[in-house]
Amino acid sequence: MQDESTNAVDWKNIEWLVFIISGGVLLFFVIASLINVEAVSGAVDAAFAWSAKYFGNYWQWLVFLNFIIAIVIAFSRLGKVKLGHLDKPEFSTFRWISIIMCTLLAGGGVFWSAAEPMYHFLTPPPSFTGVEGSTEAAVVPAMEQAFLHWGFLAWSILGTCGAIVLMYSHYHRGMPLKSRALLYPLFGERIMYNNWGKVVEALCILAVAAGTIGPIGFLGLQVSYALQELFGIPDVYMTQLTIIIALIILYTISAVTGLHRGIQFLSRFNVIFAFILAGIILLVGPAGFIADTFSTSMGTYLRDFTRLSLYRGDSSWLSWWTVFFWGWFVGYGPLMAILVARISRGRSIRQIICGVGVIAPIATHIWFTVLGGSGIFFELQNPGVISEPLNASGLPAALVAIVQQLPGAVILVPAFLVLIFIFLATTGDSMSLSIAICSTGYEDPPRGMRVFWAILMGVVAALLIYMGEGGIGALQSFIVITAVPVGLIMLPSIWDGPRCAMRLYDEQRNEIEGRG
Repeated sequence: MQDESTNAVDWKNIEWLVFIISGGVLLFFVIASLINVEAVSGAVDAAFAWSAKYFGNYWQWLVFLNFIIAIVIAFSRLGKVKLGHLDKPEFSTFRWISIIMCTLLAGGGVFWSAAEPMYHFLTPPPSFTGVEGSTEAAVVPAMEQAFLHWGFLAWSILGTCGAIVLMYSHYHRGMPLKSRALLYPLFGERIMYNNWGKVVEALCILAVAAGTIGPIGFLGLQVSYALQELFGIPDVYMTQLTIIIALIILYTISAVTGLHRGIQFLSRFNVIFAFILAGIILLVGPAGFIADTFSTSMGTYLRDFTRLSLYRGDSSWLSWWTVFFWGWFVGYGPLMAILVARISRGRSIRQIICGVGVIAPIATHIWFTVLGGSGIFFELQNPGVISEPLNASGLPAALVAIVQQLPGAVILVPAFLVLIFIFLATTGDSMSLSIAICSTGYEDPPRGMRVFWAILMGVVAALLIYMGEGGIGALQSFIVITAVPVGLIMLPSIWDGPRCAMRLYDEQRNEIEGRG
């Protein structure tokens, strides 16, 4: 293991094939988009349609079965198994949950928690037949659909069965902490060192890089829009670029300082700040409506869980909603599982699965109801107050329009912009760290590798924004395409997760039975 205090770079251990494939494909995508963004968009859209058609149903079953199997493991005797060869966890529970929450909720909390419930409220999903949009009858279905996309299934694919396999392979069998370790129980040690394993690693890095670049670009668009609405600062490319540069600086510094300093500090601060802002909304906003909506929506979501999870009635709608999200999260799966594995030493399987697959989703549901539910309430009271800005300006307008309806909006909107900024920084720093871990095999990888990926993702985001909606739109479709091979890489974890847990239970049987 590398000593983070010296942080010496052993360039011989860097896998250049992984580096060249992952960085090269990303670079080719950007250069081709700069040359002819329309042609790239057309090709990517065609590949996106193919991916959604032939893999959408597969992803739905993958995330569904992954969650069910993880819950069974957690609440069986196998849940008592401790992972990582540590008597006590390396991170306190609050710091551990904070890092996990901020890594994924950045995407949901920043861009979709305000906008997605409103979209479903205005046009109810096809799985809810006979529901008229923009009516009280559409409130609960809107929240149910948002809960599905950002709830138990989404979180579980990021760090339950996959995290068990990675921790087993790395901490208990001595394999490098890399994405290909997901395949170690199936293929053995050879997958860790042959060229096929390196290709697997590159594909996983490419998928998570694409999935992180999108939110970075959206941040520039959202904050720039808000600055124009609040202070009259022109919503132009230079404003967006300045915002992205500031973000790159912040999350690069955080990634360089490591898990125990920058990353955990930003994550902890952001979770506390989010709680404060949510509390303020409940205090000055429609608290009763939010509470009632959350309770009713959670009840119906649990009732309809299987039906919504496996719904296949409208393939076109699914392609742009459920399948898109599943492709995004599946692409994140291996490297997010690496992050969960890295910060979860000393915790039991039950703690990891409940933290990632139950507690984090419920917290996300609350956040979505506070923001999205408030937006629906204001829209019901005054039709058009949220929907018109949303339809006119898209995702960036939703959060600003909602917060502007609250007392003290002149303070709350800038506060939410700060929250947005730091949320994205926590995703950028943790994913830069995870990619660097995969590129080197070090738990605390060289700072130069962290800086390279942190800057590269920001630069690509800035270039895609420069190209306009075509560049960002092509990247959104590209995210789903990169998830096709990653979804196959994630599949063995469904049966290897329980197998690894059973092997460790046999090894720890005396200790577990002694704990009672």
